[in-house]
Amino acid sequence: MRSERSLAEVQVEIRGVSAVVTGGASGLGAATARMLAANGAKVAVLDVNEADAQTVAKEIGGIALTCDVSDAASAEAAVAKAREAHGAARILVNCAGIAPAARIVGRNGPMALDAYAKVIQVNLIGSFNLMRLIAADAMKLDSLESGERGVIISTASVAAYEGQIGQAAYASAKAGIVGLTLPAAREFASSGIRVCAIAPGIFETPMLRGLPQEVQDSLGAAVPYPSRLGKPEEYAQLALAIIQNTMLNGEVIRLDGALRMQPK
Repeated sequence: MRSERSLAEVQVEIRGVSAVVTGGASGLGAATARMLAANGAKVAVLDVNEADAQTVAKEIGGIALTCDVSDAASAEAAVAKAREAHGAARILVNCAGIAPAARIVGRNGPMALDAYAKVIQVNLIGSFNLMRLIAADAMKLDSLESGERGVIISTASVAAYEGQIGQAAYASAKAGIVGLTLPAAREFASSGIRVCAIAPGIFETPMLRGLPQEVQDSLGAAVPYPSRLGKPEEYAQLALAIIQNTMLNGEVIRLDGALRMQPK
């Protein structure tokens, strides 16, 4: 009986709390938006795909906001609208990202520098962009009973550790997320704001679902256990667990079924 009371005492209550999910129109972001809403959060779904964001927001009773995470003005406007609708956010989950494949030097010569910069701009700078805005708002909020004011979760990748050939831009952007997590957690600690990241393996995202079934099966078979592609809901479950457990801070958690990527 005592253990049940202890869990209730330390678990963060998210009912009625304002949350922002980037990349919330599909894949990991949509699953996370649904999970947070199912647990009572007021969710703002941010995405460049306005139509799909509206569909998810309508389903969960949230709001949809068009946002290019790589653009300062776009992100500032979206956060302001979310704040106006739901109040300042205590929860941010960064899921927006792109994953184009290209060798540093391919058949047609070196990779275009703009192509590399685009991946860094969206995946890394985009996550930092929302982090800085949500943290600034959360610092002004009253602390909860636990002393906490908020939690920020970004999406890294196993590619941050075992980037494959053709993933130089993506892997370095995700490695940047890994490197950002601890210093941000240390900086925000005095304000009661936690920062973590999730490093997924191979998941059932819209990009992977577009591949032939035999290719999907082959990718899933490479995972030691369970030998399948990860489900977006499993990412969302981990995001919820991080939000609810105040001792999780400054950590990057692999979610990959013990997968270690090969060079190609």
